[in-house]
Amino acid sequence: MNNGYFGAYGGRFVPETLMEALLDLERAFHAAWASPKFRDELHAHLSRFAGRPTPLYRARRLEAAHGLRRLYLKREDLCHTGAHKINNSVGQALLARAMRKRRIVCETGAGQHGVATASVCAMMGLECVVYMGRRDVERQRPNVERMRHFGARVIPVASGSQTLKDAINEALRDWVTNVKDTHYLLGSVVGPHPYPLMVRRFHSVIGEEARRQILREEGRLPDAVVACVGGGSNAIGIFSAFLNDRSVRLIGVEAEGAASVSCGSPGVLHGCRSYVLQDHDGQIRETNSIAPGLDYPGVGPEHSSLRDSGRVRYVSIGDRQALAAFRELSRMEGILPALESSHALAYAPKLKRLRGVRDILVNLSGRGDKDLGIVSGAKHA
Repeated sequence: MNNGYFGAYGGRFVPETLMEALLDLERAFHAAWASPKFRDELHAHLSRFAGRPTPLYRARRLEAAHGLRRLYLKREDLCHTGAHKINNSVGQALLARAMRKRRIVCETGAGQHGVATASVCAMMGLECVVYMGRRDVERQRPNVERMRHFGARVIPVASGSQTLKDAINEALRDWVTNVKDTHYLLGSVVGPHPYPLMVRRFHSVIGEEARRQILREEGRLPDAVVACVGGGSNAIGIFSAFLNDRSVRLIGVEAEGAASVSCGSPGVLHGCRSYVLQDHDGQIRETNSIAPGLDYPGVGPEHSSLRDSGRVRYVSIGDRQALAAFRELSRMEGILPALESSHALAYAPKLKRLRGVRDILVNLSGRGDKDLGIVSGAKHA
């Protein structure tokens, strides 16, 4: 990264009223990350509150069903609140507290970032406001109830497509209005600098653990690492530990109806330059995915740079394939995956066609309890 950019992507495209807040946040983050005291407190919370380290799990029945040699799952679904999102929520909440910001606003799509942030705010005694698209409020009702039980105020967003993009818009508006006492706890590797760098750092623990664990289990690195990509936080988290290992193939799996990297073009969305889904006039296109956490028309700037360099290959999976993968893992391994993670699971067996791919590591970014209503409603799909 150089001056807030990953190659040609990143930057700060924000109103002047936010520029000072972003510069303060950048300075605070770098100071905190360099502080042994901050890092120790972060580690303690990730261990005692979030439940890290999460284990690797070898899916032997799934291996046999697809003729794979080894298939490992990084079990982020076992984190407290059910997804990888807790890593970043803990880190940013500690940072907000150090900056003496007692009010937290955030956005959420699938609800997992909102639940994680609400949980952390309850633990730290911070006020929490969560913006969530009205459509996502309806299809992720259990997570809405969890947030409210943690004391968060959940505000449905009725504008636009009523999904994650619109929730981010409203959270940014709130932050602009209340910037002096409020921290915007952005949930993915998107947005203006320093958010893509900061969120990446807080999620790098996923890849660091997975690398140690696979070396301990197999004595070698995996041939391929697969993760779902919406904004891209769980994927960057696990990819970060393998980027310099050219022997390891990295595959990011998008939703077919929201494939920003695969089908988008460079543009500006939510304060940074990255690949976005847009028409010929630069207007943001609507997305549609069965997985609310992937239902976003942009992607993090680092993913955009990795796409251009060819270091990561980005592919897409449709709703039917993701549903099939959800049901298969549930019935064959006794694990309910989030619909977001199910996209990565659906693509993993296709890798056996590639020469030299024997050991595959999939980041199981979250659990699927939240998606049971969607899956039941799609039972005939």
